[in-house]
Amino acid sequence: MKSPSPWTYIPILYFASGVPYVMINTVSVIFYKKLGIANAQITFWTSFLYLPWVIKMFWGPVVDIYSTKRRWIIYTQFAMSACLGLVAFSLQLPNFFFISLAALTVGAFISATYDIATDGFYLLALTPEQQAFFVGIRSLFYRLAVIFGSGLLVVLAGQIEAKLNNIPLSWTLAIGLAAVILGVISVGDRLILPLPEADSPRPQENTNKIPFFQIITAYFQQPKIIAIIAFILLYRFGEAMLLKVASLFLLDTLEKGGLGLTTSDVGLVYGTFGVISLIVGGILGGLAIAKYGLKKCLFPMALALNLPNIFYVYMAYTKPGLTLVYPLVSLEQFGYGFGFTAFSVYLMYISQGEYKTSHFAISTGIMALGMMLPGIISGYLQNLLGYPLFFILVCLLTIPGMISLFFIPLPAETEQQTS
Repeated sequence: MKSPSPWTYIPILYFASGVPYVMINTVSVIFYKKLGIANAQITFWTSFLYLPWVIKMFWGPVVDIYSTKRRWIIYTQFAMSACLGLVAFSLQLPNFFFISLAALTVGAFISATYDIATDGFYLLALTPEQQAFFVGIRSLFYRLAVIFGSGLLVVLAGQIEAKLNNIPLSWTLAIGLAAVILGVISVGDRLILPLPEADSPRPQENTNKIPFFQIITAYFQQPKIIAIIAFILLYRFGEAMLLKVASLFLLDTLEKGGLGLTTSDVGLVYGTFGVISLIVGGILGGLAIAKYGLKKCLFPMALALNLPNIFYVYMAYTKPGLTLVYPLVSLEQFGYGFGFTAFSVYLMYISQGEYKTSHFAISTGIMALGMMLPGIISGYLQNLLGYPLFFILVCLLTIPGMISLFFIPLPAETEQQTS
């Protein structure tokens, strides 16, 4: 049988990757805030939800070797749908925080496993030319999933909340919709995903012993690996501090130092227009790297990522109206998208060798650690300092990441050393 066009499944695969990630790591912050959980508790516990993406390197080889990537994809999509369904149901219970947090934790492990399988399937099902072409497409649909989760679903929850005056029910319906969509995608992928020859279980004698040590050692034996790890951890350190607190700042009342926006306003400002700006920034970043190369673009892109954080300092001090909040948040997100492109391309350059799926999982795991650690302390620091001083601290914490740029091996060096 002729293999189906990648257009029929790549967009869906990466949309299904983005929905659970944004629900677990972004939307959870918003609905816990609306349900009355304190800022410090929200940032602390939801930051730990990054952990599966940090440690997924340890079971990446299992996905690499056992069964097929196609089966991993279908089963994890269905399991993720069930986890979100449990979260939606739990919000109607008195002890919702514990149950929903447990379900989100299990869902985070499933979602991280799905990401490993999807990236591996991408490398096996597509030719090198198709892989290069669909990089932008997969990124686009991942970002559309982010708009769907942090934008449309949040707006929907806000509209139901305003109409029924029932916050738990509004979020049960919004999260339940996401669960249903993932369930439908799981059934659809079972029908449309191709069966590439390369995606087959390894012979039994090759799966009895997984070369964990060999896979991980090969990654950490790269030249200048200490500088590389420092770069991965620090490049987005300031942004990671900002990420968990930004929605809380937009939602908090003026008396508490926030901007006092409604749930629907946050869904539009941050989750819709902000994410659209992020997508545009990412596309332009990719075009810039394609034209000028990563070496020339890396430092300007780091500046684009970090300098717009000062907009939050301005908003914290001046409390502008909604008409000014829209462009300021959008500009900050545009800079983030533009600057993050360089980071993504660099991770591809350092994920090489026979087990490239596992090596990319290691890189993204270290990246997730760089998001988790700042997030854990961000709520505590915000409570201690207040929003204005906290955002000033965020700006200062971008400096170490930019210093690390001067110590990492650049792509030209990497190619020479591995050729």
